[in-house]
Amino acid sequence: MMQPLLPLGRSRARRLLVGAAVASTVALAVTACSGTGSGTAPASSPLTIGISLSLSGDFSDSGKAAQRGYELWESDVNAKGGVLGRKVQLKIVDDASNPTQVVSNYTNLINQDHVDLVFGPFSSLLTVPASRIAARYNYAFIEPAGGGPSVFEQKLGNLFFVQPAPSTQGGMVFADYILSLPADRRPKTAAYAKLDDPFAAPIAEGIQKKFEAAGIKTVYDKTYPAETADMTPIISGVAAANPDVIVGGTQEADAFAQIKAMIQLHVNPQWLYESNGPNSPADFPKAVGESNTEDVFSSIDWYPGSSQAGSAEFIKSYLAKYGGDELSIDPTSAEAYSAGMLVSEVAKKTGKVDNQTIIKTLHSGTWPTLVGDLSWDQYGAPQGEYKLIQWIDGKIQTVYPAQGAQHAPVAPKRAWSGQ
Repeated sequence: MMQPLLPLGRSRARRLLVGAAVASTVALAVTACSGTGSGTAPASSPLTIGISLSLSGDFSDSGKAAQRGYELWESDVNAKGGVLGRKVQLKIVDDASNPTQVVSNYTNLINQDHVDLVFGPFSSLLTVPASRIAARYNYAFIEPAGGGPSVFEQKLGNLFFVQPAPSTQGGMVFADYILSLPADRRPKTAAYAKLDDPFAAPIAEGIQKKFEAAGIKTVYDKTYPAETADMTPIISGVAAANPDVIVGGTQEADAFAQIKAMIQLHVNPQWLYESNGPNSPADFPKAVGESNTEDVFSSIDWYPGSSQAGSAEFIKSYLAKYGGDELSIDPTSAEAYSAGMLVSEVAKKTGKVDNQTIIKTLHSGTWPTLVGDLSWDQYGAPQGEYKLIQWIDGKIQTVYPAQGAQHAPVAPKRAWSGQ
């Protein structure tokens, strides 16, 4: 996921990796040193945490959502006495969505401001160079919004991605659900409509690989360019193939366009999964009509109806601080808040909050957060999976895995409204 992985009127996951290839060529103009940000100062001194966020530029919507999550955790933890009796003090600086600026920001936060800890920025594009800086200075790097392949290919032992799984694995939970069905109830044929995007297409391709290995025949497979606005020709091709299951490797706008074309052309598969779009509780009903949301599947790490422990308290605290309603809460805020939760949990378990303790401690066990109970491999890739959600009775409900599900999956899909 995806990074990731989601709603609120923008292609969230797509932005996580836009230009990620560029990140590998960003010059890291730093000199290695042995600073560790011990985090072991007296309780009378604050626990300072440095963060670079996109408060301007292309990622500013998401950067500000992360800021809200980080600052809400700061408020909540300080109201409870801080971390090991130390008040948390965040130092957030703007990187303008620029990889070069993010390098300067983290270098300065560590070398000039001497922060005790750092948290990550938004997007894989910025996470890659930022995490290298943290690694050079032996800082833990807990980051909520950089889950693209380029992040984990660095093989950094100090990095921890605060989502259930790498962003491109967002569809595995749907594949697992389908393959958990008795053989006589599984789909026999599948169609794939995929956006040419480094997050969206791999999600669908992962599902396709598992389906084909299990004997589910591919009867249609189309990858379309990002500028495709009219999905009618693509969905017409899907209709001609008459698949049992349709898998959309989508962001948001193209998912809505796919579904509108399905409604218009009366294409109604037994199962319909879209990687992004239907996981937006506010935008999806507005885009396709409330009555046309029923039985559509997607995947997610957090949403306002989540049953994850602590979610209700988070929502209450968020609304008290920022106002609005629960559908206005971006999952990025929950992910950023969860980064702070991990620091609190490490401190509670070890009685310490220095970087080396955080790194060592998080590499073992399972850790509760708003986005699930997390664990990581040696390079910070989460070892879980996203939640499978389905629109049932006009709202998002978790349907798989069965443990913690709010409703059993509904299949076959009911007809579109008006059919």
